[in-house]
Amino acid sequence: MATLQLLQISKLFPGVKALDNVSLAFLPGEIHALCGENGAGKSTLMNILAGNLQPDVGEIIINGKAEYINKPQDGFKLGISIVYQHLSLVDSLSVAENIFANQQPCNAWGIIQYDELYQKTDLLLQQLHLGKINSRTLVSSLPPAQKQMVEIAKALSKQPSIFILDEPTASLSENETRILFKILHTLKLQEISIIYISHRLEEIFLVADRISVLKDGKYKGTFLKEDITKDELIKCMVGRELNTLTATSPPQDGILFSVSNLTGNEFNDITFNLHKGEILGLAGLVGAGRTEIARALFGADHIVSGEIHLRNEKIRVTHPAGSISKGLAYVPEERKSLGLFPEMTIQDNIIVGKLEHALHRGLYNSAKAKQLATELVAKLRVATPGIQQKVNNLSGGNQQKVVLAKWLLTKPDVLIVDEPTHGIDVGAKFEIYEILRALAEEGKGIIIISSDLPELLGICHRIVVIKKGRVAGEISSSEATEEKIMAMASN
Repeated sequence: MATLQLLQISKLFPGVKALDNVSLAFLPGEIHALCGENGAGKSTLMNILAGNLQPDVGEIIINGKAEYINKPQDGFKLGISIVYQHLSLVDSLSVAENIFANQQPCNAWGIIQYDELYQKTDLLLQQLHLGKINSRTLVSSLPPAQKQMVEIAKALSKQPSIFILDEPTASLSENETRILFKILHTLKLQEISIIYISHRLEEIFLVADRISVLKDGKYKGTFLKEDITKDELIKCMVGRELNTLTATSPPQDGILFSVSNLTGNEFNDITFNLHKGEILGLAGLVGAGRTEIARALFGADHIVSGEIHLRNEKIRVTHPAGSISKGLAYVPEERKSLGLFPEMTIQDNIIVGKLEHALHRGLYNSAKAKQLATELVAKLRVATPGIQQKVNNLSGGNQQKVVLAKWLLTKPDVLIVDEPTHGIDVGAKFEIYEILRALAEEGKGIIIISSDLPELLGICHRIVVIKKGRVAGEISSSEATEEKIMAMASN
């Protein structure tokens, strides 16, 4: 019998039917992948299960009984735990305080027994193969990958019978991903129902037993993993076949941008060149120093020594504003917190990249701003009712397009993009790739940091591999394989 059944679930938001008569069943002891493009209804469905939203129509059946989940506490009591894509941890508290929040061991007077709390946390972390994480450490001092593992431990501390993960490996290294898959295997043996949401189709086919697809809020089908191919799954998700990645036009002669013996706080002696019209990939394990290099090149982090040349001229980058004026642009991995103003409109987010373009005689010209934003929205095919839409209401792929639009307004010569398709569905990924390729064909130099090796192999001309803050090697895309890159990054 199914641990969880969703019967004819519908949810309507103003102007949008987020879920339309969706019925699904999740079995004990299985990993059930839930796939679909951004906006397909996956998050709405999970928020209904978590008690953050209530369905307009439909029933939730748990262990054969109809249940009403009106708030998150109701979900906890029914054995539902969810690991959200965006972390819910409190940086100023310890690992132990986060994992057992609202369930700390207390004495008769309600005072937290910290020795018992730390012992309890250490035992859980050991059981989850996470013994390297210190229960007393402040979460603020942990790297992103370990924060994600603490989030997973927090969800499992509630001993759920239904365990939901939303993009759990987005910030994990290969080693931590292996640990997560080992945890999931153990949970399967304990007859726990696991709902696994991910845009990484390779992972889906690696860990899932069954795969269900949502599209535009509607249920499209459930398949045994062995009964569907990756291409068939993509077609079911997006409603069309996607073109495979094809060769990018070759870069132009002459070096546009060069870095010589660059050293910063997290990297040493970095040297590479970037040609006009070239897409250069930076590969490496999580924590190798790739993002730190990008931030230093953009002037966001301090450079200790080394030289940077742009258009054959030596430049100094000490602040992002100076880098922008010289022709550099940087799209950060965390687009919501570092690249966007989510509560502002599309127009405002685009124009803020180069506000002077919307000025007339020193005054803000709303007509000019509207014209510029409208042109870029059309050029990048941002799916939106209008440029006055708040960015927070866009899908991940369209948010990324808005970040790109903001930087295109600055007319950069060099565009650095950190994890360009992080958390973006498969259909939007290909649109982002086409945008980056078109920019390269215009003669811009593009540096891409990505943990998705097929992405780097498919779109880059060359790949520089970073290991422990140093260049471990360089390889052309025509000669590169995932195995060769991983060998450079880890050996």
